[in-house]
This record gives sequence, C-alpha cells and structure tokens, in this order.
Amino acid sequence: MWFWWMMFVFNLFIPVLMIVIGRMMWKHFPEDINDSFGYRTKRSMQNKDTWKFAHEYCGRLWWKLGWILLIPTVFFEILFYGLHREAISVSYLIIMFLQTAVLLLTIIPTERALKRKFDDHGNPL
Repeated sequence: MWFWWMMFVFNLFIPVLMIVIGRMMWKHFPEDINDSFGYRTKRSMQNKDTWKFAHEYCGRLWWKLGWILLIPTVFFEILFYGLHREAISVSYLIIMFLQTAVLLLTIIPTERALKRKFDDHGNPL
C-alpha cells in the first residue's frame, strides 16, 4: 500500500508543477531575458515584448492544463489502488509519459501565438 501512495504522490508532480510554475510565469515572469530560467526559444527571446507575451501565454496554458491533468491523474490512480506493484508501476509510467507529452506539446501553441502576434524580428504585427 505504501508503494501506491508513493506513486500517487509522484504522479501528481507534473500537474502540480504546471499549476505552480504556470502561475509564476503568467503573473511573475523573469524581467530580464536570460538563458537559464523561463520560456526560452529563439522567438520568445527576441525582445522584451516577445519575452513577456510568451511567458504570459505559456504560463496561462500550463496553469489551465495542470488543473485539467490533475483530475484524470487522480481518477486513474484510484483505479489502480490495491493492485500489484507491477500494475502500479506500469500505470505510473504511462501517466507520467502522457503528462510529459502534454507539457512539451504546449510549445506548439505558444510558438504559433508568438508567430501570429510578432513578425520574424520580434516586431508586433
């Protein structure tokens, strides 16, 4: 039973991280463009406007998706309560893979939004 609880907590890591970091990016993004923290792509780092827009957009997206991921994660983990370690481990890996895919796929709408709002040199359209 302790193994299930441990996996349950670990599976909540990505949705909770998306909620917390998303809120920080959305409301309190890094003021200075840097190479170590924040949403860092070539398009987002062109100037302060693209930097701010990317953080607000991606942060809001992570915040929403974090809450959306949290609900099915809890639901599916409850389904595996009391099963063998192998079943719990497989469920953990599948859920973690899907959560990571959702997290990484947020790059696509963020980059599309940046492209719609700014030209290739970071000037507003």
